[in-house]
Amino acid sequence: MVSFSSMMVFIPMVMIFCGMWGFITYNKHMLNSLLSLEFMMLGVFWLMSIQLTLVGSEIYFSLFFLTLAACEGSLGLTMLILVVRSHGNDVFSSFNLLEC
Repeated sequence: MVSFSSMMVFIPMVMIFCGMWGFITYNKHMLNSLLSLEFMMLGVFWLMSIQLTLVGSEIYFSLFFLTLAACEGSLGLTMLILVVRSHGNDVFSSFNLLEC
C-alpha cells in the first residue's frame, strides 16, 4: 500500500518528467517549449514546497523560486512575441537562428 506522503512526492516527479518529455518531443514550436518549461517549474515548485513543509523549514525560499519562475515565464513570452513579430510564426524550422 502506498502512503500519502510518498504519493505527494511521486506526483510532482511525474509532472517534472512529463514536462521534460514534452520539451524534448515537441521542440519545433516555441510556445510548446515554453509551456513544458512552465509545467516543469510548477512540478519543481510543488515538490519543493512539499519537501520544505515536511522538513519544517521556512517556506520563503519557495516564494522566491515562484517569483523567479514567473519572471522566467514573462521573459519567455516576451521572446515569443519578438520572434512572432520578426518572423511571422513560432515554428523553429521556418527561420534561421544564425542570421540577425
